[in-house]
This record gives sequence, structure tokens and C-alpha cells, in this order.
Amino acid sequence: MRAEDQFHIGIVAVDFEATLATLSAVLGSEWGPEVGGPVAVRLPDREAVLELKCRYSTTVPRLEVVRSVAGTLWEPVRDAGIHHIGYWSDDVAADVVELESHGYLIEATRAADAGRLFFAFLRGANGFRVELVDRSAESGLSRCWAHSDIR
Repeated sequence: MRAEDQFHIGIVAVDFEATLATLSAVLGSEWGPEVGGPVAVRLPDREAVLELKCRYSTTVPRLEVVRSVAGTLWEPVRDAGIHHIGYWSDDVAADVVELESHGYLIEATRAADAGRLFFAFLRGANGFRVELVDRSAESGLSRCWAHSDIR
């Protein structure tokens, strides 16, 4: 992983609209459209289809606010606020192996075409969570923050 591949800081919110409003008022963040929907993921104990929805800031630093999904890893982090740091990856599977060699555990993955991994969430022993996203998603996701006039 490289520092220049870091592209967002993820926050999970139970009160989604209030979190967006607070980040706008306090940090001056502006928001792109809400994106997402049903997503098939592999969790450590099962396969699931979860309703994953979020909004990205159109301002920097790039923030991602995710609607909470009870009973999953997509719940707010107590006291810390930051849920994960997101990185582009040229090879999600290889980066997963690298993080595992540093003691990280897989919390969720999503497959892409031909069995490749599209994304992975891993958590370190210190609680620090990393999201790896296949770089092929960069052009599509960048549309989520391309227009600062969308709120």
C-alpha cells in the first residue's frame, strides 16, 4: 500500500442526515449524491446482501459517510468516529495477503468479475480498519464527488 493511494476517510452514522449536517457546519464539507444499494458481501461467518448506502464529500479531505447497518461491521465506531481509511488497490487479493501478514483480519469482501476481489475490509489488532477498493472503480466513484454543487 502507498500513501498516495489513500482516497477517503470513512465514517459510519446511525443518524445519517445529522452527521452530514454536522460535518457541513463544522468542517465546511459539501456532499455529492447518495449512492449504493443492495451489495452481496462475504462476511467471516456468512454470505449476505446488505443495503450499503453512502455519500462522499465533494470537498477535501474526502469523507465518506455510510448509513449504519446494524449487526455488521458497518456500525459506528465508539469514541473514535473514524470507521476506516480507504485505499485504491491494483491487486486487492495481494494487498489483503500483505495486511494479513501484519496481523489484519478480513471482515468483509466483495467479489468482482472472474473471481477477483472488488473490495475488502480488514481490521488490525489495534482496531484500525482499512478498506481496499479495486482501482478499476476509480473513474466511476470519482463521479460521486465531481460536482460541488450537488448537496
